[in-house]
Amino acid sequence: MAASSSPPHHVPTALTLLFILVSATTTNGSIGVNYGTVADDLPPPGEVARFLLQSTVINRVRIFDPNPELIQAFAHTGIQITVTVPNDQIPRLANLSFAQQWIKSYIQPYFPATNLVRILVGNEVLSTGNRLLIGTLVPAMQTLHAALAGASLDRRIQISTPHSLGILSASTPPSAGKFHGGYDVHILKPLLGFLRSTNSPFMINPYPFFGCSEETLDYALFRPNLGFLDPNTRIRYTNMLDAQLDAVFSAMKSLGFGDLEIVIAETGWPSKGEPSQIGAGQENAAQYNRNLMRHVNSGDGTPLMPNRTFETYIFSLFNEDLKPGPTCERNFGLFGPDLTPAYDVGILRPTVSTAVAARQYCNAAALLSSSVAILLLTMGN
Repeated sequence: MAASSSPPHHVPTALTLLFILVSATTTNGSIGVNYGTVADDLPPPGEVARFLLQSTVINRVRIFDPNPELIQAFAHTGIQITVTVPNDQIPRLANLSFAQQWIKSYIQPYFPATNLVRILVGNEVLSTGNRLLIGTLVPAMQTLHAALAGASLDRRIQISTPHSLGILSASTPPSAGKFHGGYDVHILKPLLGFLRSTNSPFMINPYPFFGCSEETLDYALFRPNLGFLDPNTRIRYTNMLDAQLDAVFSAMKSLGFGDLEIVIAETGWPSKGEPSQIGAGQENAAQYNRNLMRHVNSGDGTPLMPNRTFETYIFSLFNEDLKPGPTCERNFGLFGPDLTPAYDVGILRPTVSTAVAARQYCNAAALLSSSVAILLLTMGN
């Protein structure tokens, strides 16, 4: 692991505070994006960061590796950044000295200028079937948290790991959701215990696109449909995402962890796919993501988790032309390489009038003045 050439750890600048305050006055909801880079035609990270801050309502970004250029690009934006540890590094992170060096190389040089809020240890690790990765997942999370604690960052940065729905042995009906035997007690129960003890969320990658058929396409897209009746609860589900989330909730609750927050780490819909793939297309992609954003921020929650919103990361920011696999894998992007929308999902900011902009600036300036005064007073003491 090469150490990065990066700026030293430092206190927030006035510019950082201003960006955070302005962002707080103009951003709605909890919508993030997955920023993948398996492509050869993407704009520079700095341009991407400025675009997201100034032109969209996106206030959270997940990146798939600890790329220093990407992390530093989001400095002074206030956008919340989640960094993912590649799966192949998980066994080494179970070693405290390696975990400490990882934090020193990829977190401390950029924090707090870059608003790093979460580290994800791998991605869909249980679905790999790799015994070494699976066996070292929880120890790696625990050790990385210990390294954060040693750097006094454990209360600022969370540790979690995202899962595919493949961790469920049963998902229908949602009330009967259950984790795979073997993983439930030996892996997931300790993992859930760690998340509870560190106040971190359980993260899941639900994709209704991959679970739908011609008969259930409307159900997957949040369109009017007859729904699905859970015979145990007598609840009628009107969209597939709610059913998937409640199946995960039921599995967690069966292990005694129904109180944990669930975060949607990935979900999306491709604008292009193979002819045999049901539903792939631009119109459906726009409809899914638009309805998704409305639903997760509505406060309605799900039938088994009512009256809540869900922090959600859409997959993905860009189409990635170098990704292997079927056509759909390269066509989940919200934006083209020139930063024009692939389709309209209401993610761009409306034009702000001069009067509103001036008022926001004045409010931010007043808050900034107070914050700087407090900061200077604290430093003086």
